[in-house]
Amino acid sequence: MRSFSHWTPRYIGSRIAEKYYYTIHPDHPWLTQTANEILFTYLKKSDVGLEFGSGRSTLWFAKRVGHLISVEHDKAWFQKVSQTLKDNNLNNVDYRLHPRNMADEQGGETDYVKVIQDIKSDSIDFVLVDGIYRDFCALESIRVIRPGGVMIIDDVHRYLPSDSTSPYSRTLKDGPKGQTWEKVYETISQWRKIWTTSGVSDAAFFFKPIN
Repeated sequence: MRSFSHWTPRYIGSRIAEKYYYTIHPDHPWLTQTANEILFTYLKKSDVGLEFGSGRSTLWFAKRVGHLISVEHDKAWFQKVSQTLKDNNLNNVDYRLHPRNMADEQGGETDYVKVIQDIKSDSIDFVLVDGIYRDFCALESIRVIRPGGVMIIDDVHRYLPSDSTSPYSRTLKDGPKGQTWEKVYETISQWRKIWTTSGVSDAAFFFKPIN
């Protein structure tokens, strides 16, 4: 049964504020407002990005960076976003469809995640982890992010420990969610980070060290 224990006055207020933000900014990525504000100033036209999970962010990134590799698992959604890119004359997106074909714990063996294998080490300016098999996508992406580049994990509070008050957050006592996230956390917990929250969901930026 679904729990509503997190529906406190603070959460309800945060949820209303989030809904209002997305209503007046229908083209913004489905991330926290603060995360989007950071991306506005962080991204450069020369950047090469990789995203797992497409949608608003795909079009938004494509207008602001030099090249984007985007991976999607849902065929109907893939067709919709493909048409949107075409309608906007955006041809700088390498958009790939790889349906979910294995259980979550076997994600590392899927074509969805293996997209990363064809990417050179230290060649990607930013990675957005916001689709399926997030733990494996995050783990394998570490290699391809350039020194000084960033990994952005959406709904990060559900997978990595923090002091967030967003629903379903993992505490420091809980630790990372599963062995693969533990491997991710072992590395990126040493990176500089910016953790953002709307009070409903969180998105965090992890910056790969230059040295």
